[in-house]
Amino acid sequence: MTTTCLILAGGKGERFWPKSRTNLPKQFLNISGNKSMLQQTVDRLQKLMPIEQIFIITNESYAELIKAQIPTLPFDNIIIEPIGRNTAPCVGLASIIIEEKFPDSSMIVLPSDHIIKNEDEFVSILKAAVEVSKQDDNLVTLGITPTYPETGYGYIESTDQTIEIENHIVYKVNQFVEKPDEARAKKYVDAGNYYWNSGIFVWRLPVIRNHIRMLMPQMHDLLESMKTSFINSPRNEVIKSYFPRMPDQSIDYGIMEKANSIYVIPCVLGWDDVGSWTALERINDLDENGNAINGNILSLDTKRCIIESNGKLIATLGVEDLIIVETDDVTLICKKEKAQEVKSLIKELKVQKLEQYL
Repeated sequence: MTTTCLILAGGKGERFWPKSRTNLPKQFLNISGNKSMLQQTVDRLQKLMPIEQIFIITNESYAELIKAQIPTLPFDNIIIEPIGRNTAPCVGLASIIIEEKFPDSSMIVLPSDHIIKNEDEFVSILKAAVEVSKQDDNLVTLGITPTYPETGYGYIESTDQTIEIENHIVYKVNQFVEKPDEARAKKYVDAGNYYWNSGIFVWRLPVIRNHIRMLMPQMHDLLESMKTSFINSPRNEVIKSYFPRMPDQSIDYGIMEKANSIYVIPCVLGWDDVGSWTALERINDLDENGNAINGNILSLDTKRCIIESNGKLIATLGVEDLIIVETDDVTLICKKEKAQEVKSLIKELKVQKLEQYL
């Protein structure tokens, strides 16, 4: 059975502003290493399958960026969503396109902007997940073993029911839980059977299509109409006509939180979703004062700061727990505790009609 992959690459990475911008969002940036996160994601997957079996869904603005960064990817493997409609419609649309070339294949779905340091283990776990997906119409997800009580992630609770496949222990899922407060996050970590929701899923195409039919019937009907229309009309025209009618819903809420036969594989991968600037403390080496520094920096009596220079000298003296990011036209300065709220600056830029800085 063929294995295919769908990479989700339409996000704007707003919490990584001002480095992540509308015309060059986070997944196309070199955050860690000398390749973009999208390029690193594709490289990882090519250890498991040829490039012809990798598909990327994005919006029209980023199609040329993808072609430039992944020149070996077949053009037809770039799926264009005309409007943002969350991950469930992305998966649904991709499923009917991928099944044209690879019917009955196992399908891996994952974001384009994650850091994974232990790539060999990642590939091994994906192989195991594919095998689990072939059994009894299972849906499979990768759960990151938590190292601290993170409040910014959803969690997956496992049961005691297990299967072993390819030297990996796979657990039946009890439930998906929303992002917790700190007290509840501590309880999850202490319990030992809760995992961070990585947003990485594996299933057979007919299985996810059947779950969409049962749990998201409106979207299923739209997908069936699209399949019929693909026969006589250009694909992109059909997508532009039908896709805006799709529900704005995540695959987690639409399918995973409601389905029954779900399994999770616990992972220790050196994983990070690079959700905000504070991720740089986790994925990079820190100096003797706990600072994550990149670029032309002079720091004295500076502790636990994240500082990114685009060329100009940034000099700091006597500051602690700050994020300082300099680009060609914007300098961001904020407390680290406000890292998750950078999106509020995006909203204010729109209010003040300062779109040139987006």
